[in-house]
Amino acid sequence: MPSESLGEYVEALERAGQLKRVKAKVSPDLEIAEVMRRLMYSDGPAVLFENVEGSRMQVLGNAFGSMKRLEIALETEDFTEIGRRITELAKMKIPSGMLNKLKMLPKLSEISEYGPKYVDSGPVSEVVETDRASLNSMPVLKSFPGDAGRFITFGLTVTKHPETEIRNFGVYRIQIIDDKHAIMHWQTHKRGAQHYRMLKEQNKKIEVAIVIGADPATVFSAVAPVPEGMDKYLFSGITRKKGVKLVKCKTVDLEVPANSEIVLEGYVDPNDLRMEGPFGDHTGYYTPSEPFPTFTLTGITRRNNPIYLTTVVGKPVLEDAYIGKVIERSFLPLVQMFHPEVVDFSMPAAGWFQGLAIISIKKQYPGQAKKVMMGLWGMGQLALTKMFIVVDSEVNVHDMNDVIWAVTTRTDPARDTVIINNTPTDTLDPASPLVNLGSKLGIDGTTKWKEEGYMREIQQLVVVDEETKAMVDKKWGEYFNGTL
Repeated sequence: MPSESLGEYVEALERAGQLKRVKAKVSPDLEIAEVMRRLMYSDGPAVLFENVEGSRMQVLGNAFGSMKRLEIALETEDFTEIGRRITELAKMKIPSGMLNKLKMLPKLSEISEYGPKYVDSGPVSEVVETDRASLNSMPVLKSFPGDAGRFITFGLTVTKHPETEIRNFGVYRIQIIDDKHAIMHWQTHKRGAQHYRMLKEQNKKIEVAIVIGADPATVFSAVAPVPEGMDKYLFSGITRKKGVKLVKCKTVDLEVPANSEIVLEGYVDPNDLRMEGPFGDHTGYYTPSEPFPTFTLTGITRRNNPIYLTTVVGKPVLEDAYIGKVIERSFLPLVQMFHPEVVDFSMPAAGWFQGLAIISIKKQYPGQAKKVMMGLWGMGQLALTKMFIVVDSEVNVHDMNDVIWAVTTRTDPARDTVIINNTPTDTLDPASPLVNLGSKLGIDGTTKWKEEGYMREIQQLVVVDEETKAMVDKKWGEYFNGTL
């Protein structure tokens, strides 16, 4: 059964030996972040700080900072299962004829299990604060000395599309200003920012709920680039194979997971812009100050003894790299649905995931590598990926040595690179000449055909003699007397 709450997930991590408890007193001002980064850089465990200066709340960090932890969180060792469930739903057609419809009932029943379930109350409603609600009641971290202040880094910001009312929640950093105000870092390409802009045009405030600490599948869903038009709570249900229990907020017209730890309710005002940042980000650079809209708190609901979930970012590889790897695996079936020639896909952690993607294809015609690049640059968040490398199907996209070998032996820079100017870039890209606008690089690392301008005699790959290989396999133990 999927974990129903963050607390259940903590218990599961502890049973698996994936969690350490820290009883020593720690400060949310730089100290906790330093401990978390050291643990992540040394492949350490998740950590629960039980004695946090200035707060009665425990702080959970590095909760998803390994593939093993994410296997526990999402209850699978094959993350492509998640993507396959989505593609099956996308391809499903209701058949004609009563008998065929009856045959579909088990599948339809499974789909209904994925949908959210509405309940009157839940653990998140144990404490309700409105007038006395304060953002400073939480142990929000300051991570780097150059940060402008304390930032909520793992809040799931819930909004509704103003026309369709389809719900979205994403992870956007939030800078605390005072008891009632914070700054919402809504990058322009994100769906929450789209909802905000639609209401801004009407000079209206947008209602927001910020969930801190939910079941693992819902936390993962907030980060995942879910297809346009899909309710994120449905995606969470698909991920966990069971619908999420939702309750209505107290001061805004939104729904949140009933088993959440903390929910901040309020609104974002388009007429109240403030300078946000600097912030030490996942690129390894500080994001400079920029104006972003202000979130105003109208209420807090929480458990009696909530766990404050947080994450730290910085130069890779940290916790976000592992979450990104699961997103890569989960969405491979969706990429393949639109581009069947794609064999595998990798976004190396050192490239902070928006920086570089490597794609292997089963090449069937000239120019196909460039066709795949253009297609992927037109797919959702992949539009922000700065560099694509396309290689042949036998190249292991997860082995950088294999990729570098393929690129350097199959690529001619003049013939096989594509540069596109004035395209959208990740807001956090420290290299782009303008914020949100820069260029793209595509490298065709596939074997070239004569139709693609390769006029030399096709060179043959070096391969070993199979009979000799089989003989050496049999005699291997004799060569070294079993010492290897």
